[in-house]
Amino acid sequence: MKYITQPDQIVSYNEAGELIAEVRFPKQSENIVLINRTFVDPSLRGQGVANELLVLAYDYIKAHGLKAIPTCSYAVTWFKRHPDHHDVLVKGIDLDNPELLLKEECAI
Repeated sequence: MKYITQPDQIVSYNEAGELIAEVRFPKQSENIVLINRTFVDPSLRGQGVANELLVLAYDYIKAHGLKAIPTCSYAVTWFKRHPDHHDVLVKGIDLDNPELLLKEECAI
């Protein structure tokens, strides 16, 4: 799958130009992004695409010296499963705090 990396999201489109996978991480401040949307088309679910998106987002965030606050439920779960990637999280963030989930869109 081909991914397109942009300053606030990583996306993939099918041959018809339709969005089939996406992770969004808009800036909340100069150095902090919110990972607030993970989307994978139903036809691709269960194939590791959401994990690939989060790995790519992590790499981008780290490479650009940013810190992240995951608000999408998938992103929160992903970071819980990958404690070795917590270096990009805002210091002191509590992944078990349900208030992190700001009812942002997450469809995996």
